[in-house]
Amino acid sequence: MTDPDQKRDLERLEARIEAAKVAQSPKPRADEHYSMANQAWRMVIELVAGLGIGFGIGFGLDSLFGTIPIFLVIFTLLGLAAGIQTMIRTSKEIQEQTLAEEAKKDERT
Repeated sequence: MTDPDQKRDLERLEARIEAAKVAQSPKPRADEHYSMANQAWRMVIELVAGLGIGFGIGFGLDSLFGTIPIFLVIFTLLGLAAGIQTMIRTSKEIQEQTLAEEAKKDERT
């Protein structure tokens, strides 16, 4: 084979590889409309986890020290505050992702 023949064969091979990559590329997910529901569940779980952890720590300290449920109330409120803070952080993350996706769509058009 001559050098131009090899280049032509190489170009054909590269074109076939590129076509195969396009054919194998992942398709858009059909269940994209569930992504916001997943994010909402994530935020609910974060809030409940904060409350549960605060409740557990408060109950444990009250049991350990034999006090009235003062630690239970304090740590439950702290757990609520931590859960809300985590929810706010998650909502900011979702907002940044949404804005980035919109920016990509605007760049394409």
